[in-house]
Amino acid sequence: MHSTLTLELPPSTLLHVTQEQFQALAAANPDLRLERTAAGELIVNPPAGSESGKKNSRITGQLDRWDEAHEDLGVAFDSSAGFILPNGATRSPDASWVARSRWEALTPE
Repeated sequence: MHSTLTLELPPSTLLHVTQEQFQALAAANPDLRLERTAAGELIVNPPAGSESGKKNSRITGQLDRWDEAHEDLGVAFDSSAGFILPNGATRSPDASWVARSRWEALTPE
């Protein structure tokens, strides 16, 4: 059973979550674009506007074409991929690429 949750915080309020809490929130709310800063602050990203979406589409397309031409070098991702960074933040960039050696060294977690 799914329930709907509306989260309204005053603009000056920051919600801090652990990495484990963040992962549970993200899994329970797959339609939300959530990120977490290195300090544990929860970021809820609204959908991109039409101009940003247009630019992001072009960036992702260019990266994908380059990646296909150099497929042995690494792996490209779109904006729905999230990454836990060395500083502990969890971010989802508009487009990203990871060198194959780094990608293959990662665990599934």
